[in-house]
Amino acid sequence: MIFTEPRFLLFFAVVFTAYWALDSRRAQKVLLLAASYTFYAAWDWRFLSLILASTLIDYTAALRIEAQGERPERDGRRRAWLLLSLAANLGMLGFFKYFGFFVDSALELGAAAGVDLRRPTLEIVLPVGISFYTFQTMSYTIDVYRRVLAPRRSLLDVALFVAFFPQLVAGPIVRAREFLPQLGSRVPFASIAVRPLLLLFLAGFVKKACISDNVATVVDPFFADPAAFTAASAWLAIVLYSVQIYCDFSGYSDMAIATAGLLGLDLGRNFDFPYLARSVREFWQRWHISLSTWLRDYLYIPLGGNRGRWLRTVRNLFLTMTLGGLWHGAAWRFVLWGALHGAGLAAHREVHRALDRRRPLLGVAPAILLTFVWTTLLWIFFRATDLDSAFTIFESVLLLSSPGSIEIAPVWWGLFAALAAVHVLAYLGLGRRLAELPAWAFGAAYGAAAALTLLFVRIEARPFIYFQF
Repeated sequence: MIFTEPRFLLFFAVVFTAYWALDSRRAQKVLLLAASYTFYAAWDWRFLSLILASTLIDYTAALRIEAQGERPERDGRRRAWLLLSLAANLGMLGFFKYFGFFVDSALELGAAAGVDLRRPTLEIVLPVGISFYTFQTMSYTIDVYRRVLAPRRSLLDVALFVAFFPQLVAGPIVRAREFLPQLGSRVPFASIAVRPLLLLFLAGFVKKACISDNVATVVDPFFADPAAFTAASAWLAIVLYSVQIYCDFSGYSDMAIATAGLLGLDLGRNFDFPYLARSVREFWQRWHISLSTWLRDYLYIPLGGNRGRWLRTVRNLFLTMTLGGLWHGAAWRFVLWGALHGAGLAAHREVHRALDRRRPLLGVAPAILLTFVWTTLLWIFFRATDLDSAFTIFESVLLLSSPGSIEIAPVWWGLFAALAAVHVLAYLGLGRRLAELPAWAFGAAYGAAAALTLLFVRIEARPFIYFQF
């Protein structure tokens, strides 16, 4: 089920009504778990076994880690249970997501060395959302091992944490120490901020169904055959892809956060106007916040963070972002995308370390523009079908040279400018004021906006981009 499909809206309406009709907190949690498994089974019921396996392994591992107590002689056992959890989760992720990537890389390496290797006939289907719920459940056992979280005795609570349907297949990546405490006492419906959540859901719906899906009709043909387009059209296409991926992914996050909020559960914030960032560092503080903070806390800091010599810090940044790129996709273009972001973060850090950090290097507008251009150029690696195609696009946009003759209508530049203006107005808080209208005015405005939205929705719903990760 996709959030923008009518069947999801019907599904959620049933879950929402039944959830708030129940007086028992345990009954509410049982309902949410059943709904979550049903939601995931709508994609492919066979892969529910992976979610169940992750749940049982990490539930058991967390309890066994705690059972060892704080005696130093049992640290080895605690570490063994943690390693079991990590090996199981990363093993499943590695097999289903990266088996083909490593096999293909080995075949290419063998061919370069003059060795003829045969490709295995095994065909593996990537389970939707496996990257998200794997990182999520790993954080549970790691936090228990670090003694920053007590393990949950309730298997129901742990299972719901792993499988909660709003963020199951594309995030945000929720931490156990933030989510599990919310499963305690029953939350009264009167405490739910319904209006802001309804506005957030509608905003996410518009981003995905009205903007991203329509922009895709221009972006997809370009990336299918970039050499057929002019250099000016190449620039327009990559700018529009920046719009598409932001609206697609932040749209999903908005709808997931709103859906969870209407059920009394807070998933946190996952995007904070990243295209208004004034540096690469600030961009990653605003883009996919749940992943960037996960990489910081569970990879960058354990590697040493910014402690020690500058070369070690640069290495840690580079390695963290490179692995973050690999998390996004099993292809070298994703690895290169992450590595270049790591290089950008390291360069930004060194420039600011060498100069007076109290003085901005550029004005606000030039800094925002420069950061947007940098991230937009790197999206080429993210979206291109392969590295050869990516380099073809770079040749077009950097050398302003292309053999193609197809033009993308310049009116799309006008649409981009209009969307940028709306983005700035949203940043200034225009949307929040709508929630303060009288009840009748809010209902009428919301209904009219929803009806207007339907005029721009494409008949066939497109999967969210991050479903493939």
